[in-house]
Amino acid sequence: MATLYVIGTPIGNLEDLSPRAARVLSEVDAVAAEDTRITRRIYERYALPSPPIRFSCHEHNEERVVQRILGLLDAGKNVGLCSDGGMPAVSDPGYRVINACRVAGHEIEVIPGPSAVTTALVASGLPGASFTFKGFPPRKPGPRKRFLEQEKALPHTIVLFESPHRLVRLLQDAHDVLGDRLAAVCLELTKQYESVHRGYLSDLIGTFEDMQTIRGEVTVVIAGDNPKFSRAADIS
Repeated sequence: MATLYVIGTPIGNLEDLSPRAARVLSEVDAVAAEDTRITRRIYERYALPSPPIRFSCHEHNEERVVQRILGLLDAGKNVGLCSDGGMPAVSDPGYRVINACRVAGHEIEVIPGPSAVTTALVASGLPGASFTFKGFPPRKPGPRKRFLEQEKALPHTIVLFESPHRLVRLLQDAHDVLGDRLAAVCLELTKQYESVHRGYLSDLIGTFEDMQTIRGEVTVVIAGDNPKFSRAADIS
């Protein structure tokens, strides 16, 4: 029986590809990639043989691609599913494909790989025993504040993705809604210019307001509702 392989790929540093992921990428009959050019870099970096069938599977065509993938699996061809970095379906395309394959009764095998979520969580120095990953917050202030309000009284560490040009606004809204909690802003994780900025939200707002430009992938980690992680408790 053919299998859909959901393959975790590097979030920046190509050295993070696992041997298992490399083997599967070299063996599948087809690869559905969020961006075929990015996935091609992995093939080139590891000198892997290219699959006979390669096509894109991104947020704008995923529903159409589902039928193509199901057809390949029905024909006995193994398919690899990759996003641009990290794990498909985690704030990346892939959920619809995976769910459709599950409903159709096809085998699904997940190849674990790097994750900006867990990498940032560990790098933040905040508790990782219990956390909530919220993906990208809403772009507009009102919905964004309501989105954060849902976490206000919860003890879990919060992990978010954000675009560089909205980072300061997110930090300001988080400060207004959640209070002055400890947090971390992680930029370009695993890449050459990786940086992790830790501090209270008010400090981080000042840090990033003073930056002329913020570039790259951004992951924000914010402490949960616990007095020992707020500035008020620290001062008292």
